[in-house]
Amino acid sequence: MKKYKVTLTDEEREQLQDLIAAGKASAKKLAHARVLLKADASDGGPAWPDARIAEAVEVSLRTVERVRQRFVEQGLEAALVRKKQARPSRQRKLDGAAEARLVAIACSEPPEGRDCWTMQLLADRLVELRVVGEVSDETVRRALQKTRSSRG
Repeated sequence: MKKYKVTLTDEEREQLQDLIAAGKASAKKLAHARVLLKADASDGGPAWPDARIAEAVEVSLRTVERVRQRFVEQGLEAALVRKKQARPSRQRKLDGAAEARLVAIACSEPPEGRDCWTMQLLADRLVELRVVGEVSDETVRRALQKTRSSRG
């Protein structure tokens, strides 16, 4: 007896079949949809064993088990999409306040002897003003690009 028994409603089954037929979703999402359809133990569902599903869909046995579990515990959408990280693997160097300071600095007059701010000069100024402990010029570039700021 399976610990997590997948029983799809007619509406869920149709939604999964439409998703696969369209083929517009990510490969992982389509594979998870196929797993759920093969694991369906409701009336008329194939209720394949996990090993057979894994082989047919070309995913690991553990993936089949996780998709089953997420469907039963969290629902259809959670079973199809990738689980969000509980916490990001890295903390952001520039939060909202730091980005605001960066934009203000970038819009100010450049240092004496310079025509304009460079990314490295902006990064050095943020460290100099103790907005952040350290920051790369690439992080500064990405932050400015995200805010659509012009250095001019």
